[in-house]
Amino acid sequence: MYAIIRSGGKQARVSAGDVLDVELLRDADGHVTFTPLLVVDDDGTAVTDKATLDSLPVTARVLGEVRGHKIDIFKYKNKTGYRRRKGHRQRYTRLEIVRIGSA
Repeated sequence: MYAIIRSGGKQARVSAGDVLDVELLRDADGHVTFTPLLVVDDDGTAVTDKATLDSLPVTARVLGEVRGHKIDIFKYKNKTGYRRRKGHRQRYTRLEIVRIGSA
């Protein structure tokens, strides 16, 4: 069984036991619940009905905050001595999917 969830403007395919990084969730402590966009059972039947999906929440446990890889930004203009260097590391929340659905 797997589900498609949306977090931070991105979608992810998750199963029970998966560990994934999502955009930083500020008020995340303990457990987070997502309403799935799609749920596929073990026999391959897909569930897309909004009323049914509301009764199948995806529960995840917060493992902590992590930082992504560093991105270097370098601006340069020839013959003028103009150079600017900057870096950025995105912060993520690491989640472990506990279960899909209430069972």
